[in-house]
Amino acid sequence: MTVGSVIDQTNRTVRFAIVGCGVIADIHAQGIVANEETSLVAVCDHMTERGEAFAQRYGARFYVSYEEMLADPAIDVVSICTPSGLHHEQTMAAARAGKHVLCEKPIGIDRDSVAEMIAVCREQGVLLSTVFPRRVSPAAQYLREQIAKGALGRITLVEANMKISRSQAYYDSAGWRGTWSMDGGGAMMNQGIHWIDLLQWLVGGVSSVYGRAAALQRDIEVEDTAVAVLGLRSGGMGTMVMTTTASPEQPQRIEIQGEHGSAILTEDTITRLHIRGEDVQVPAFEPFQVLPDGHRLLIRDMALAVLERRSPGITGEDGVQALELIWATYESSRTGRTIELV
Repeated sequence: MTVGSVIDQTNRTVRFAIVGCGVIADIHAQGIVANEETSLVAVCDHMTERGEAFAQRYGARFYVSYEEMLADPAIDVVSICTPSGLHHEQTMAAARAGKHVLCEKPIGIDRDSVAEMIAVCREQGVLLSTVFPRRVSPAAQYLREQIAKGALGRITLVEANMKISRSQAYYDSAGWRGTWSMDGGGAMMNQGIHWIDLLQWLVGGVSSVYGRAAALQRDIEVEDTAVAVLGLRSGGMGTMVMTTTASPEQPQRIEIQGEHGSAILTEDTITRLHIRGEDVQVPAFEPFQVLPDGHRLLIRDMALAVLERRSPGITGEDGVQALELIWATYESSRTGRTIELV
């Protein structure tokens, strides 16, 4: 099967289905119905009442069984919006049914299962993408262009800070939250992964990490707080601080220092861009909200990738890079050693 062969090329609308009708599924559904190139045709959830209400809201067919839904030939792409520990099983099933897969972050929770997901999607000739909506903000895109063309010079220091709040009630609201088996991790894996991905995407990767991760305030298995010192592939260094116990929450940001200038990205706004010897005017960007605009743009890119028979802008392999840094930080925290990344 060649990439894109699932879709009826006489119909330029790419037909999506959603597995899991929880909070993030609503953001996916909004993105799907907002794009001209996409339509939502089916949803699936093991909670019948919730799933039926979701399906009715968006005019889609409802299935209790995702295996039954995957047999529907009118589905081109499956959005997987279930707990992280289910992503492997459901991605594999979708790929073997000939469906392209857009999988929520994290794409998986261990190396072997993620490698198998990527391999099976490749073998089946279907696309695999994951969801990092901060990458597609106009501010992040512009900042990456400036760094890539050398405007800041060699990057020598980067800081990523995510200080948000998730209460004990949040973790208690679903049995899978805050567990290794289904969440795969905590502040880094579930929330901070967006900033961990963005950091690497902006500055070109991390070569080593020394970190600590622990549950300091919440009664959970996984970390609610993590700190790490990073070695950059550019030869520079960096830090990241991630917590879900902040009171009050603080704006999330990345600060970047280079040989010729510096930048601060606060949420999805460039709050500082200094280039030595230049009068820098940051463009006025269109308004952007990571939810739902980021998902809408990524869903559209996935649809166009199917129609144009190309790779999506964010691939399954891209999803692994952030995971490798997270896993290395966990290993460093357990062993007390600096971990080198391949």
